[in-house]
Amino acid sequence: MSNFSRTQVIRKHVAKTNNGVVAAQHRVAAEVGAAVLEAGGDAVDAAVATSFAIGVVEPWMSGPAGGGAMTLWREGEQAARTIQFGMRSPAGLDPADYPLSGEGKASDLFPWPSVVEDRNVQGATAIAVPGTVAGMELAHETYGILPWRDLLTPAVDLAREGMLVDWYASLLIASAARELSKDRDAAALFLEDGQWPKIAGWTALSTTRLDQSRIADTLSRLAEAGPRDFYEGEIAQTLANDVQAKGGSLSHEDLAAYRAQLTPTIDAPYRGGTVHAAEGLNAGPNLAECLSVMEKAFVPGGAPNAESFAEMARALGRTYERRLREMGDMEAPHAPSCTTHFSVVDKHGNMCAVTQTLLSIFGSRVVSPSTGLLMNNGIMWFDPEPGRPNSLAPDKACLMNVCPAIGEKGGRRFAIGASGGRKILPAVLNLTSFMMDFEMSLEDAFHHPRVDNSGGGTIVADEDLSEDIIAALKAVHPVVTAERSVFPYAFACPAGVMREDGVNMGCTEIMSPWGDTVHQKG
Repeated sequence: MSNFSRTQVIRKHVAKTNNGVVAAQHRVAAEVGAAVLEAGGDAVDAAVATSFAIGVVEPWMSGPAGGGAMTLWREGEQAARTIQFGMRSPAGLDPADYPLSGEGKASDLFPWPSVVEDRNVQGATAIAVPGTVAGMELAHETYGILPWRDLLTPAVDLAREGMLVDWYASLLIASAARELSKDRDAAALFLEDGQWPKIAGWTALSTTRLDQSRIADTLSRLAEAGPRDFYEGEIAQTLANDVQAKGGSLSHEDLAAYRAQLTPTIDAPYRGGTVHAAEGLNAGPNLAECLSVMEKAFVPGGAPNAESFAEMARALGRTYERRLREMGDMEAPHAPSCTTHFSVVDKHGNMCAVTQTLLSIFGSRVVSPSTGLLMNNGIMWFDPEPGRPNSLAPDKACLMNVCPAIGEKGGRRFAIGASGGRKILPAVLNLTSFMMDFEMSLEDAFHHPRVDNSGGGTIVADEDLSEDIIAALKAVHPVVTAERSVFPYAFACPAGVMREDGVNMGCTEIMSPWGDTVHQKG
């Protein structure tokens, strides 16, 4: 039985503007993006600046040493694009270095067979080739207006100041303190005396800050030398040296060979509109598949009801069954993941939906001492058993759950996505249905109760859904009900923006204490 209040009401206000809007999982990062729009930047410029800023103020969720995907809408071209910047396994990785322990399942997100010493989960052996910097590089060189240096300067300044440790930061650091203590450099950054989480006072205003001076130096170098330095220059060499010194296989050659990709989107027709889903090794193809099933399954009318929720749950169940069988992604549906999402719309109507991740919370729980960067654990995306759809192998792309999308119908266009591992696709599908099936406003869609059916054999339903909806869901799969809370999230954590008749707005997950929408001032 839950300990929490059943009468508390939490809402996030959605305001409208003729100017640009940034919706992100951290208010400070959204402010950075909005300031770039005020300086005359494109939505892509704002996305680049937000990407690096959010890696400083929410470092356990994403950062330069991670990967992800971006879905863009270019108003002048009336076209959508995908930028794929997922992680890859190092070319020198040897699957034989990840022997099965024969002792049950892995200790983290995925129910793979356990590997000796969790070498695919934690530590330098879990680190994959990062893609985030290359993704931002490609976006900027294709659509950016402002200088690269100017877009990274706010993140440098934030790192020089150091991230403020409030109660929410303390909670997240404490949740991983045991694992962080195993890496000397991670412990130095996030813990006191190498073992105790940095804690904000209960009744006093917190003044505790992380020492991110090393990260500031790296970002400053990246701002001045340019993005390829991360892959071919001084940063690349020191990063590879650090990882190899701790036992990983990431090399300078792996970094130099990495490139992000600009591709078309998957354009899925739906209810007289179109959903532009991300192409590549992510959940974009699964979103398109769900929409195709749902369009044939029911006729919308009024408000979301028992039929619409049941058919959405069925579509998700079928899609995840195929994804798990053919694509190889076996993430445990209720485990925490280390991901962030932000969405941007500028005053001209250009949009970006960006999801970036380190995979697990705090990634590999390894910090590169020379760069100060928290490293990913992308190797955990691969099945350690040979002969599987997603088996571990060298120089192989990782299959991600990210699902940044852009939808349009009846003069409205929205950019959405979420964090939350396998819960991401259901959240994006719920919100897309609310806005395209039932013509909900952005605010109403984000506040409406949702369901999750992400392949675990059980539907998780918001306890505020009506009894007839719960009954209809039980006819599809067993159901457990859950409330929306600050931690942990029973559902995903979305962020989105919308443009209607030249007016922009945004919203973030109502339970996220840091998530917020910031408007361009002028």
